[in-house]
Amino acid sequence: MLETEAIIQPRTAISPVIPAIEFRDVELAFDDRVILDGINFTVRRGETKIVLGGSGSGKSTIIKLILGLLRADAGTILVDGEDITNADEQELTEMRKKIGMVFQEGALFDSLSVYDNVAYRLAEEGIDDDEIEHEVIRMLRFVDLEDAIDKMPIELSGGMRRRVGIARALVGSPSMVLFDEPTAGLDPPTARTICELAIKLRDLEGVSSIFVTHEMNNLRYLSSEYAIVDGEGRVFFEEEGDKLCLINTKVMMIKQGNIIFDGTDEELKLSNDPYIHRFITGR
Repeated sequence: MLETEAIIQPRTAISPVIPAIEFRDVELAFDDRVILDGINFTVRRGETKIVLGGSGSGKSTIIKLILGLLRADAGTILVDGEDITNADEQELTEMRKKIGMVFQEGALFDSLSVYDNVAYRLAEEGIDDDEIEHEVIRMLRFVDLEDAIDKMPIELSGGMRRRVGIARALVGSPSMVLFDEPTAGLDPPTARTICELAIKLRDLEGVSSIFVTHEMNNLRYLSSEYAIVDGEGRVFFEEEGDKLCLINTKVMMIKQGNIIFDGTDEELKLSNDPYIHRFITGR
């Protein structure tokens, strides 16, 4: 149970029928090794797309293509309906302002305090100090780390570092957040906390996201629980059931650069594909 307040400022209105992210026949290869083999998918507004797959399947490559860190060999990539496939660096810089990025290890600057890590992008943009302070405190309150504001990264646990990374990703109120194995190496309770933050973003803020993972517990949390706020502003997490059925979370599985599944978690569990069965059961 966490206390929260609205953290997202009004965004530019974009038609809800336009996907937040769309891949059309996207291909990528390194020499003779095919990484992505003509994949197609969309992430709707306010939707979380959980991307599953083994090591080297191409799932993290998707995030790098969205950010423009890699260039597709063929196909089209759209963000908010805009073609970014061949965007120049200035265009990519503007596009990245819409996106928050959560890295596997938090990727904090070890020489900067928690405050300065979260404030980094705003300071680089020359934002007023008072506005930066308000925004940093707001973000740290969202991830329940306001008390750690003056600590250095070396003083934080692994889970706390990830939460600081999420706070930093949320600065500037992005409409999309990309999670790249954000719970890797964390104990189950801490991993659940990270998933709860992703659920809050989805259900309370309407943020679109891609959540890359190979951990089935993450799939279970994200696809079966939703966040609600009581009359006192406290956040609770409940499981879907008779009162609500989640329609804003989908699962996509990649194998050797191909999408072999794209649908609901219920459909995934009913799949007869032997690879999918081994992946979700661990045997």
